[in-house]
Amino acid sequence: MSRWKELPAELHPQVRQLIVRLRKLKDRGELSTRQLAAKTGYSARSWHRYLNGRSLPPPEAVEAMARIGGDDPARLLVLHEIAAERWAEGRVVTTDAPESAPATSAHTPTPTPTDQQPYGRYGRHLRAAVTAAAVVTVLSVSAALLLAVRLTEARAQLAHDRGDAVATAPATVSESLVPVIYTCRLEQRDGRWYAGLSRTTDILLSNTQVGLEVAEAQCLLHRAGTAPGEIDGIFGPKTRRAVERMQKQNGLIVNGVIDPPTWQALRKASPK
Repeated sequence: MSRWKELPAELHPQVRQLIVRLRKLKDRGELSTRQLAAKTGYSARSWHRYLNGRSLPPPEAVEAMARIGGDDPARLLVLHEIAAERWAEGRVVTTDAPESAPATSAHTPTPTPTDQQPYGRYGRHLRAAVTAAAVVTVLSVSAALLLAVRLTEARAQLAHDRGDAVATAPATVSESLVPVIYTCRLEQRDGRWYAGLSRTTDILLSNTQVGLEVAEAQCLLHRAGTAPGEIDGIFGPKTRRAVERMQKQNGLIVNGVIDPPTWQALRKASPK
C-alpha cells in the first residue's frame, strides 16, 4: 500500500473525503501513477496533483478511477460534485488572505492615517467585494439544495395523485445530480404493493437511470427481501444485483433490468 503524504490542512472535509476515497481505490488496485495514466488517459503528474490535494480532478478522471477500482461511478460522481462546490468556495475565500497584514514588531513604527489613506479605501472595497461574493455563493448553494428538496417532494406528490397514469421515462445519472434519500410508504391496493413514489407497472429501468421510479423499485426490492442498499433513486450496481437475485428467486429471466414481468413480481411478491 502507498505511503501517502499528509493532505493540506486547509482542504475542506468533503474535498478531503473525495481524495481519500480515490487513494483507497488506487491502493486497492495496487496501481502506480504511471499505470493510472495508462488506464485513464490522465498523466502521472496530474494524478500526483489530484491525490495530494493540489488540484481537483475532473469528473471524467473520477469516473475512470471508480471503474478501475470497482466502485460505483454514480456515487463517486455525486461526492465529486459536492467536493467541487466546496473547492470553489475555498478559492473564493482564499483570495481574501493577502488582505491580512503581517504582525508588526515592537520596533516597527505604526503607519499614520496619512500613510494608510492611499490603500485603505481600495482595501475596504476589495474586502467588501470578496465578502459579497462569498455570501452570494453560500446563498446560491442553499437555494439549490432547498429547490432540490422541494422538487423531490412535489414530484412524489404528483406521482401519487396521478394514480395509474403512464409514467415518463426516467432520467440518467448526470454531474448535476443532488443526492436524495427517499422514504418508502408501503401499502397494498387491489392485491398489489406500492411504496408511494410511482404506480408504474411497465416502464423499463436499467443501469445509470435515476428518479422516483427507481426509488419505487428499490422500496419493493427491499420489501421482497433483496435489499438494494440505500433508497436513493439511483440504479447502480447494488440495485442491479438486487434485481438479479429477485428475478432468480421468482423464476424470471435474469437480466438485471426491471421490465413488466419483474414489475409484476415486485408488486405481488411476498417478503422472503
